Amino acid sequence: MDMSAGSVALTPGVAARLERLPMTRYQRTLFGIIATAWFFDSMDLGMMTFVLGSIKAEFGLSAAQTGLLASSSFLGMFAGAAVAGMLADRFGRKPVFQVSMIFWGVGSLMCGLADSVTALMLYRVLLGFGMGMEFPIGLSMVSEIVPARSRGKYVAILEGFWPIGFIAAGLLAYLTLPVIGWRGIFIAMALPAAFVFVVRRMVPESPRWLEGAGRQREAEAVMAGIEARVERASGKPLPAVQEGFAPATVHDRKAMFGELWKGPYAKRTVMLWGIWFFALLGYYGLTTWLGALLQQAGYAVTKSVLYTVYISLAGIPGFIFSAWLLEKWGRKPTCALMLLGSAASAYLYGQAAVLKLPVEQLIAAGLCMQFFLFGMWSVLYAYTPELYPTRSRATGSGFASSIGRIGSLVGPYLVGVLLPITGQGGIFTLGALSFAIAAITVLWLGIETKGKCLEEVSS
Repeated sequence: MDMSAGSVALTPGVAARLERLPMTRYQRTLFGIIATAWFFDSMDLGMMTFVLGSIKAEFGLSAAQTGLLASSSFLGMFAGAAVAGMLADRFGRKPVFQVSMIFWGVGSLMCGLADSVTALMLYRVLLGFGMGMEFPIGLSMVSEIVPARSRGKYVAILEGFWPIGFIAAGLLAYLTLPVIGWRGIFIAMALPAAFVFVVRRMVPESPRWLEGAGRQREAEAVMAGIEARVERASGKPLPAVQEGFAPATVHDRKAMFGELWKGPYAKRTVMLWGIWFFALLGYYGLTTWLGALLQQAGYAVTKSVLYTVYISLAGIPGFIFSAWLLEKWGRKPTCALMLLGSAASAYLYGQAAVLKLPVEQLIAAGLCMQFFLFGMWSVLYAYTPELYPTRSRATGSGFASSIGRIGSLVGPYLVGVLLPITGQGGIFTLGALSFAIAAITVLWLGIETKGKCLEEVSS
């Protein structure tokens, strides 16, 4: 029940009106706009996997320095995710989402113009800040617009734009890196930030957020506009509003972070922070270095990029399978399955590298690893925003993502430090242990949210 102490009841409406809407091309268009911004974002972040080896060679970096450079964007993401979540719960989803796009566009442009590795690191922090802002807000916007019966699937599909963006980054690097270099790639990838104008024109503010913020007149106007477009898109009268939804409440937006540690939310926060930290430590510790590790093993730059793209292709069926399983099996068991699968396949990939197996077997092990890794991402992004009420959803998602970015920051740097000591086998064993700890955390502390509307989960 979406309530807080001392709140003032508003006329019931938004949740009940949203939940009874059929899915039409209008909601799918809104989803597509948000997902497109997400896609460009993932391309920018994933590109470092494919150009890290070239940057390392140009600046003559050591393994530890390379790891620090790979981690720099995650420092920005840590700050961006935490700040954006609170800002979005205080000032609205839409304006903060637009600002995030400007940050990552400018950051990408400046990366291409950097004249030293120090400047490049600073601009990667700026780029990361914008990307960190976008993730929790995009999740909140999709979660609050799509009805409960389809929410898990659509949030998981949103996350599916992550592997697609990663693969697109690899293809772009493969085709253009020999021609325009890593600098030209970063400059070119600043251009999609202009998509902010599409978001500004076509995406409405979340009516759930407007209602909870006490802006009832605006919530009614946005909700009426959504209903009119859905009715026009479906070509049928809208279903009747169902009874049983709790009245919306005006909430104290100054207490958003504190609420994460009250009542049932405290346990959920501990669980999410644990999962995000260990899952992202393992994921970014491994994938950020995939291309560079292949180069270190003796493969040419173009070959290492191409092999990494091949391996990443398994992410597409991985997130599709995860999106299906989320609604059939549930969030908690699907999350545990994907994390345990990631642990097992990461260990096997590391053994393939240590034993110097033929490249076909290495790619096969990598395909299995990426299948589970991208499936894991789908569950994390679907599950996290469901566990908090509207008044603190972006804050809760933002801080979970932010704690994950600490893992993202630690992972690539730790790989750079440990690689000369443990070799590639030790690195992938470290990743496997991280995923196993995350799986134990969700099995121990997780709750199930499948098929429940957001207000029911937050009661």
